[in-house]
Amino acid sequence: MWFPRGFPVSLLGLAAQVPLEITPQSASPTSVMSATTSDFSFKGSASTFTPNDLVELARSSSGIPNAVGDLALVSVSTYSLKESKDNKSIYLTPIIESPLPPFEVPLPNGGDMFWLDDRTVAHAVVEGEGDDKVTTLYALDVIFNTKSEISAYGIPDPPVLIGKFPTASSANFKYSAASGVLVFSDYVYADGNLTAVKENDKAWENRGDSAYVYDDTYERHWDAWVGPKRSSLFAVKLSKDSDDKWNIGDKFFNLLKGTGHHCPVEPFGGTDDFDVSDAFVVYTAKDPQLPLASHTKQNIYLVSLDTLTKPRELTYGKFGATRHPVFSAKGDKVAWLQLDKDGAEADRSKVVIHDIRQNVQFTLTQHWDRSPDSLAFSGDGKLLYMTAGEHARVKIFVLPVPPTPDASTTDPDLPAEYRTPFALTTSGTAQGISSLPGGRLLFTRSSQATPNDAYVLYGLDNLDLSSNASRAAFKGEVKQYTSFSQDKLDGKYLDPGEDFWFEGAEGKQVHGWVLKPPGFTKGEAKKWPVVLLIHGGPQGVWEDGWSSRWNHNVFANQGYVTIAINPTGSTSFGQGMSHFSCEDWGGKPFVDLQKGWEYILKEYPEIDADRAVAGGASWGGYAINYIQGHPEFGFGFKALVCHDGIFSAAYSGYATDELFFFNNEFGGRPWENKTQSLLAKYDPANFVDKWSTPMLVVHGSKDYRLPETDGISAFHALRERDVPSRLVIFPDENHWVLKPKNSLKWHYEVFRWFDKFVGTDE
Repeated sequence: MWFPRGFPVSLLGLAAQVPLEITPQSASPTSVMSATTSDFSFKGSASTFTPNDLVELARSSSGIPNAVGDLALVSVSTYSLKESKDNKSIYLTPIIESPLPPFEVPLPNGGDMFWLDDRTVAHAVVEGEGDDKVTTLYALDVIFNTKSEISAYGIPDPPVLIGKFPTASSANFKYSAASGVLVFSDYVYADGNLTAVKENDKAWENRGDSAYVYDDTYERHWDAWVGPKRSSLFAVKLSKDSDDKWNIGDKFFNLLKGTGHHCPVEPFGGTDDFDVSDAFVVYTAKDPQLPLASHTKQNIYLVSLDTLTKPRELTYGKFGATRHPVFSAKGDKVAWLQLDKDGAEADRSKVVIHDIRQNVQFTLTQHWDRSPDSLAFSGDGKLLYMTAGEHARVKIFVLPVPPTPDASTTDPDLPAEYRTPFALTTSGTAQGISSLPGGRLLFTRSSQATPNDAYVLYGLDNLDLSSNASRAAFKGEVKQYTSFSQDKLDGKYLDPGEDFWFEGAEGKQVHGWVLKPPGFTKGEAKKWPVVLLIHGGPQGVWEDGWSSRWNHNVFANQGYVTIAINPTGSTSFGQGMSHFSCEDWGGKPFVDLQKGWEYILKEYPEIDADRAVAGGASWGGYAINYIQGHPEFGFGFKALVCHDGIFSAAYSGYATDELFFFNNEFGGRPWENKTQSLLAKYDPANFVDKWSTPMLVVHGSKDYRLPETDGISAFHALRERDVPSRLVIFPDENHWVLKPKNSLKWHYEVFRWFDKFVGTDE
């Protein structure tokens, strides 16, 4: 472990981790705890926010506004533990001053909805049985008038059939009303023919064996083996006829056929991987000339909706990943996010603008030390809105769009007003931004104490970004238009979280959160157990946003003072902070964690340091395993939880699906000299001889980012060393535990494990 010169390790003042407790292994295999066996229960009262509450809470999407900007579509999913059922709905949500509440449209069979015009919604839903399943498209007429009665508001008539798609996997719909073209994604075989998919499916299923054969890496990705079908973008005519009836064409044009391009980009790509104007589609796709598992490089392409021309690449030079391409309303400009370094998924993202008419592009945020993650032009194309992390919040920023320079450049000479993004929001986590008429902006926001809801920011037409005085005086009004979880959260204890800062490695200021349990009183006698949560990444962040997995308020409500530190490697604090964990996984991040821990115990004497536990996932799981082998860190944890963490970093360099990640973080491939020297210092498997703290190991069998053998290896090491331990495997989960009842089981096992060793007080 590396420490800055003069770091007073002895002043940590903490006991060593729990000494080795001998629990001899039985001669027979450990019995599997049945689903009906229970030797622990969650803390719970009327005011307690429990794991059950978390699982059953409504989960809403970002809003999709219509063109006139008075209604938005918001999808909501609510799970019922009693019914073992996920109930899905779309809400027509007024986003102007109106006495009318959001109108629920139940979707018993699920599906996607999108706007065809200001008062018509399309619903794409899978129908049929077995091989006859296809996606069917319906039109629904919307009635909405701010002066109308509630009885005349909503969707009064049954859906009208528009047509059917050839498969049951069509998704990610974007409609261009001006051109009468619907663009969507689907999976096709090498022939690129959407209408031949079902026939090809049968041939594949009846091939006579079950083998998957590969000649290159990327044989599996995230949670699926890569098969013969890949994603592509399609265009089909969709418009009203003379009888005012919607009709869909019978020819589905593969916009990417013969290019080797695949969009959306797996595994998380969706509608944010492409955009549609009146004449073009812009999209991002992995560079087809490079090995996919070893490179992050994605190119931006432009293709005409007339389907007569091949895509044209807009990107040039050396760069890494690209994300979130968007058109201006006039379709004359495209903006996207671009990373400089190929292979570095957490490099700083920069805004690039391409002027289609002049064929000139330039980098807008070359000198801004933040990484935007989404973009939206204003309706007149004069402003560019973006979301970006800053100090553990995700804020909305805005920049004026400068005049296009004479030639393409990555560093244009711009006046200050074009170089310094202006923050429009300051709290919570904002996402899903959409420009609205009348100087308004629709967005979704959450915090540690409030789940996602839809908001509108007003007053943007009064902001003059060329004037420092106008920037200083701007007081945009934010109005909330949905509250999907309010009834379930009324009366629940939810701590908004408290920031703390301390001096970390190399004198840098490091941020963290503390959330206090119900009943906590400053100055009371020491009694409270404490949990340290360590985020993944390491280029991740504990931010002021709602989480349906590692929810800090769930931990606090089970009686723990909850500490979440953002050590070196964390995002939203500048590229210098996030980049400095590369090739130093076991170095500066752990200096920060130790110093932050020391700070918390000093500032909060109400914490009982002898009842300390910790948990982490992914890189956080790596950190848990690394802490296991370094009792000299002095945390004094009595129990640990490792979720889908790295046991052997060297093994991960060979086994992970995205090889570029290991190569970037450890300075090369596992067999190279530099990497070998880093692995000698920072691979948790090298320090198993010091493992002694009781540990729960959780892993998903479909985790191909960090395969389940990491978790099994850690468990075997613990059992071989007779350390109290338990293994929980979810055969049907990936890197995350997503299924509601599996989530409940996850929380049960985690809190049961902690309670076993630190026994929280009622």
